Amino acid sequence: MDRRTSKERYYLDIADAVSGRSTCLRRRYGAIIVRNDEIISTGYNGAPRGRKNCCELGRCTREELRIPSGERYELCRSVHAEANAIISAARRDTLGGTLYLSGREAKTGELLTDTTSCAMCRRMIINAGIERVVARVGKDDYTVTPVADWIREDDSLPVSV
Repeated sequence: MDRRTSKERYYLDIADAVSGRSTCLRRRYGAIIVRNDEIISTGYNGAPRGRKNCCELGRCTREELRIPSGERYELCRSVHAEANAIISAARRDTLGGTLYLSGREAKTGELLTDTTSCAMCRRMIINAGIERVVARVGKDDYTVTPVADWIREDDSLPVSV
């Protein structure tokens, strides 16, 4: 009987470890891109290189303005974990790959149960040629989303009335 950790949980655990580098005061995310059972790149959410991050500043503009999660990303100092993982890889290496994503509340360290990519990251994931996204939504739970679903269910189109 094989008692090893499943590959999905293995890669999600690595993405969770990557999230420990996050500099966000609200939520910490880690992402890794895997293709052919090889880690291609990693990324966590934080300010662009050379800029002060929220941990250094000791403040979060979105939190101060009480902006709900998932809204007004343009006010955030951070580059998202998925975007940083994509930026750190060549497209030829991400084609057909899987992105693993894990998130935690920054203040409590609790795993997030609503982990998913935002609309902008979904667009980057599509263009990077990534085939599926595996997102941790609890200690032992995760979702698997075929990126083709995001292409077919185009969230950038207006809703028909």
